[in-house]
Amino acid sequence: MKFGTVAVVGATGAVGRIIRDQLESRNFPADRFRFLATKRSAGSKITFRGEEITVEEVSPEAFAGCDLVIASTPDEASRDLLPHALKAGAVVIDESGYWRMNDEVALVIPEINPAAAYAAAAEGRMIASPNCSTTQMVQCLKPLHDAAGLTRVIVSTYQAVSGAGLSGTAELLESTKASMENGSFVASTFQRPIGFNLIPQIGSFKEQGGEGDGYTSEEMKMVRETRKILDLPGLLVNPTCVRVPVADCHSESIACEFERPLSVAEAREALAAFPGIAVMDDPVAGQYPTPLDCAGDDRTFVGRIRKDLSHPNGLSFWCVSDNLRKGAATNAVQIAELLAQN
Repeated sequence: MKFGTVAVVGATGAVGRIIRDQLESRNFPADRFRFLATKRSAGSKITFRGEEITVEEVSPEAFAGCDLVIASTPDEASRDLLPHALKAGAVVIDESGYWRMNDEVALVIPEINPAAAYAAAAEGRMIASPNCSTTQMVQCLKPLHDAAGLTRVIVSTYQAVSGAGLSGTAELLESTKASMENGSFVASTFQRPIGFNLIPQIGSFKEQGGEGDGYTSEEMKMVRETRKILDLPGLLVNPTCVRVPVADCHSESIACEFERPLSVAEAREALAAFPGIAVMDDPVAGQYPTPLDCAGDDRTFVGRIRKDLSHPNGLSFWCVSDNLRKGAATNAVQIAELLAQN
């Protein structure tokens, strides 16, 4: 598929900046690039591939002539704007959470379900990129499921402040400084001051009664998106999502149960062979991934692979991934590359 004009919506935001960098560094094939943002950023200049490009204000009419649109916007903007991009004939890859669980929308991780992206592009349907915490977990679950048949997942996340955007990173710095100086601080991005703290809430407690009762919206994203991507509608997933005072990279502690026993050696081999995964697993020698190891890398890192002491068919591991890259920008660009190459 040949793309003439590619537009990046939200091009000046935290994820949008990395999308631009990825399109440039990976030499994405297109004749023209356009960068769209809100009125506040419109008119600013961005240097891309050696030339200055003026940021345009995003609007329903701005998508005329676009062949591919990669969008990183709040849910409301995605809801209001992206149907106009589809009507204009563009292939649309959306980073927001608004469309992911729509039955007509393909939810894609290229290493796992590329056929869903091909079909959606051919049929003029939207393609969504999953939630950052979901993406790294499902990347790890897929090869293990293929090896032994996944039946249950228990996950606790340790999510970086950059998952809340530029304001989250700023609040970490401000909150930490206030704590060190014994000053007062009122949180605005997060529910509590994040400096030297942990917050066991990401998203809102929207659902009362039913499956999501007592769980946050972030946690239910992990449940429902995982089932959709793996095409396992009955998969048991039990998540707890926690915001931690780390700038970049989400970490996850994952316990899995399978249809048959899976040895550590089998799991390590399956994970190491899967595209986009790097195994860093020699705990005696101090080799396991941490956020500082993984920041700025497009891969998902796995370590602490071990048998579950409480279940004969269980396995536990630790994974870390840069939430702004594979968890967001990189995955979207990889979807675009997938379509451009096929």
